[in-house]
Amino acid sequence: MKKSSFKNKTVCVGLSGGVDSAVSAALLKHLGFKVIGVFIKTWQPDFIECTWKEERKDAMRVAAHLDIPFVTLDLEEEYKKGVADYMIAEYKKGRVPNPDVMCNKEVKFGAFLNKALELGADAIATGHYAQNIMKNNRFELHRGKDPAKDQSYFLWTLTEKELMHVILPIGHMKKSEVRKLAESFNLPVSTKKDSQGVC
Repeated sequence: MKKSSFKNKTVCVGLSGGVDSAVSAALLKHLGFKVIGVFIKTWQPDFIECTWKEERKDAMRVAAHLDIPFVTLDLEEEYKKGVADYMIAEYKKGRVPNPDVMCNKEVKFGAFLNKALELGADAIATGHYAQNIMKNNRFELHRGKDPAKDQSYFLWTLTEKELMHVILPIGHMKKSEVRKLAESFNLPVSTKKDSQGVC
């Protein structure tokens, strides 16, 4: 599609403070989207060392570098109920939970998507390594191009209702390509290591 096709489209990009989401935002702005950077604040128990403030600072630096609006979305309640409480309930039943799946379902592609649409955005975008492909007039979730980074499994609950409002800008790339793009865009997080947090 031509850049002009996206000129009046608004997309809220979930900026985590990492490289993948930063490159996603940069690519979408380059294509002509009106990009809004959104940092999602989630719940953390008191006994876990809190890093969200540092991650938020990195996300803010990316937004400032790209000259895009930046907002913080507090989804602590949704995360506590949909992810933390779910994990505890599953462990009590003797089952092994998958918090990443629930975080994506309830938080990123649930509460975040709903809030973005309420605010007038056309779509949300994340730095997930998966592909959202239109086939036979339907959106389908496909594996990411990089087999070592594919995250489609963690998005399996998404239906076309969500996918029609979701952009996954780096799903067709390998991590090495994303790193190179981060450098070419001169992003302030271009050399940051990958995180392994829930969601």
